[in-house]
Amino acid sequence: MLDNVKIVLVGTSHSGNIGSAARAMKVMGLSQLVLVEPQCELDEQAFALASGAGDIIENAVIVSSLEEALSDCTLVVGSSARSRTLEWPMLEPRECGEKVALESSHSKVALMFGRERTGLTNDELQKCHYHVCIPANPEYSSLNLAMAVQTISYEVRIAHLDREKQKYSNDVETEYPRHKELELFYQHLEKVMIETQFISKEQPGQVMNKLRRLFSRARPEAQELNILRGVLTSVEKHHSLKS
Repeated sequence: MLDNVKIVLVGTSHSGNIGSAARAMKVMGLSQLVLVEPQCELDEQAFALASGAGDIIENAVIVSSLEEALSDCTLVVGSSARSRTLEWPMLEPRECGEKVALESSHSKVALMFGRERTGLTNDELQKCHYHVCIPANPEYSSLNLAMAVQTISYEVRIAHLDREKQKYSNDVETEYPRHKELELFYQHLEKVMIETQFISKEQPGQVMNKLRRLFSRARPEAQELNILRGVLTSVEKHHSLKS
C-alpha cells in the first residue's frame, strides 16, 4: 500500500529540504518521491541531510510539470493553510491519513507540498481533490517542508497500521478516475459550455473554478465520469444538429 503513495514536492529551492523530506518519508515507510521543477540540484547537502535515506533521493522522479506528476493518481491532496479566497474541501491530518490509506490500497495517491516560502499556487491547489491543513500553534505556525512531510506521512502510516490490524476485508474497492481523465473531462465540459454559450470563451474562469470545486467535492467514480462524458457528447451532437 505505502508504495502507492507519492510525496510530490513542487518547486523546492533548497537541496537540504529535499534530503530532510526524504529522511522523513523513509522513517514512515514511504519511498516514492517526485520533484516537480526543483530549483536546486540534488547535491551533497541533500544526501547528507537524508541521513540514510539516500536511496529515496537516488530514485526520485524529476518532472517538468504537475500534470506529469499526477497523471496516474486517483487521489491528490495538497498541503495548504486555510484560505478565505479559495474555498476547497479541507481535511485534518488524521482524516487525510485515513483517506490515503484506504485509496492507496488499490491505486496511486499523491500528497503534494509547495515551495518553502510561498507554498502551492491557487492553480496548483485547484488540481487537488482535498487540501490538508496542519493545525499548528496559531502564534507560531512556522512548519518547514520536512516537518510538514513528516507530520502527514506519520498520519498515513498510522492509518495504514490500523488497517493492517483490523483486516478491512469487507471494504468495497471503488474505482476513481485518474487525474489526467479528470482533466480531459474538465476540458470537455468547458468546450461544451462555450459551444452552447453557457459561458463566454473570453471569461470561462470563474464558472470553471466553481465547477472544479463541485466535482472535487463530489469525487465522481470512474463509471460516473464516463456517464458525464457521454452526456456532454450527446449535448454536442444535439447542438450540432440544431445549428
